[in-house]
Amino acid sequence: MFARIYKPSRTAMQSGKAKAEDWVLEFEQEYAKRLDPLMGWTSSGDMQAGQVLLRFDTKEQAVAYAKEHGIPHRVIEPTSGKRTLKAYSDNFTTNRRKPWTH
Repeated sequence: MFARIYKPSRTAMQSGKAKAEDWVLEFEQEYAKRLDPLMGWTSSGDMQAGQVLLRFDTKEQAVAYAKEHGIPHRVIEPTSGKRTLKAYSDNFTTNRRKPWTH
């Protein structure tokens, strides 16, 4: 039972940082998924992976929880991408580097 501790990224439908401030402890999958021959559904005997998701306010709380319960873990540090500030009016400036096309 191995766990990942990470800070989730924003969803595509989200412009703010509503659920992206928490740290998440999520268990990795131990057993391979298998295909049900009758219905074609994908199933697994692993109840921890994908179903147990613990949220913490800080990374230190998540690491302390994993150590307290003897869960081997790895911490995935968040990477911040380059933020570009662009206004709608930039589409209509006369000094564009490239011509604007659809």
